[in-house]
Amino acid sequence: MSTRIVITGGAGFLGTVLARRLLTAPVGLGGAAVEELGELVLVDLFPPPADLTADPRVRVITGDLATAPAELGEVDAIVHLAGVVSGAAEADFDLGMRTNLDGTRALLEHARSLADPPVLVFSSSLAVFGRDPALGPLGVVDDDTLPRPQSSYGIQKFIGEQLVTDYTRKGFVRGRSVRLMTVAVRPGKPNAAASSFLSGIIREPLAGIRAACPVPPDTPIALSSPRKTLDGLLRALEVDDAAWGSRTAMNLPALTTTPTEMAAALDRVAGAGTSDLIDWTDDPAVGAIVRSWPARMHTPRAAALGLTPEHTFDDIVRAYRDDLR
Repeated sequence: MSTRIVITGGAGFLGTVLARRLLTAPVGLGGAAVEELGELVLVDLFPPPADLTADPRVRVITGDLATAPAELGEVDAIVHLAGVVSGAAEADFDLGMRTNLDGTRALLEHARSLADPPVLVFSSSLAVFGRDPALGPLGVVDDDTLPRPQSSYGIQKFIGEQLVTDYTRKGFVRGRSVRLMTVAVRPGKPNAAASSFLSGIIREPLAGIRAACPVPPDTPIALSSPRKTLDGLLRALEVDDAAWGSRTAMNLPALTTTPTEMAAALDRVAGAGTSDLIDWTDDPAVGAIVRSWPARMHTPRAAALGLTPEHTFDDIVRAYRDDLR
């Protein structure tokens, strides 16, 4: 027997990292024994890297998420990573709603039509939490903290979580929503996410390029490395329903840091003065979004599944530098 897995956003950074991992080391789905990966379907607006398209087990669907489900066919698992990121969803309300909400529902409806409910991992975000102006500062977020999104992106992700919960309750899917922290350091070009600078202030100086930090240096930030984020996605994909537990979304672990501490880690790993390439420029629009997100997380549910945050930001910088080499 072999399995068929779909990754939406399969040409993006996390999608390609996950795809390469599944092609080299298949996992058991939803508590089942590990089986051979028969087909990996990558859905995105643009093609994935050449090493993925060259693998005969990979099928690529290029197009809008709202129409792509018609081409999926029978699948055993879906990892839903595709979406319009925070800054873009705030700037273009209609685009965010069409992709993050309508696209998610189209995917769930396809899963509902299948003979056997697939395992469905939905990538939500820490942006579902926010600092409500009427309630004061947002403290430590734990597994039972009530989401109060303060952006269109956060609202859309929270609605997606609730859809996954209800489709799971009805038996249409075996849903697992995981709230991702800001992932740094991401390779490649900056994207439209409000948090994109958190990768840029490390990535660009390491390449000898200037980078801008649009928030005050002491702004607390909750981060996760690509490695730890991948661990969370894989764990959600492979764990059985009983071990997963509640149908509500699970917060992934986070390392709390600040841009000042990140710059210091950059200098320790790459050499004194590397952070001189960071321009500390305030952008009120970006800062308002970033400061509305939680910075301190308590995640016992994730810990029970063996998921832990990185120990220091130095480790994250060092891992990114080593990957470049």
